[in-house]
Amino acid sequence: MKFQKGDKVAVLDDVLNGVVVNVQENLITIVEESGFEMTFQKKELVKTGASQFELSKFSDINNALLLQKINASEKSKKKQRKVSKKEAVSPALEVDLHIQHLVKNSRGMSNFEILNLQLDTAKHKLEFAIRKRISKLVFIHGVGEGVLERELKYLLAKYPVKLLEASYQKYGLGATEVHVLQRKN
Repeated sequence: MKFQKGDKVAVLDDVLNGVVVNVQENLITIVEESGFEMTFQKKELVKTGASQFELSKFSDINNALLLQKINASEKSKKKQRKVSKKEAVSPALEVDLHIQHLVKNSRGMSNFEILNLQLDTAKHKLEFAIRKRISKLVFIHGVGEGVLERELKYLLAKYPVKLLEASYQKYGLGATEVHVLQRKN
């Protein structure tokens, strides 16, 4: 691949992107988004028009966990029930459980503390939805290693809800849609 000054590039083994500012044989110098100059070998970069966040969604498509989720979501599509017009039209309460959306600074927090904060947030939002008769929630948990997703599903099993895979087009693989089952009076 040939690089020129001004090309937008992404680093293959890292979540970095920037603009090419210098090309010397196999060494390419880029200025990344925060203004730092970094030098990489030609084979470590790829031209891109998309942001690195968009590319990172597809970076490890051969991961066994992702392939398993894709297969499971295809099977669940076959089994999906028909959704009533009311459910289809009603907006979902979106809850992003990524730690950077829950606290200003997670520095100093252990993985255990982060996970507990994420689960407490999910629990409070779900209980709020049940009280306010909000029928649909979407928990955005990301893909990662699947720890948060497993713990979230364990938590949700204690409530009168139905779990579905959230829209792949909108959320990718890292979200779970929750339908609150309303009790009949």
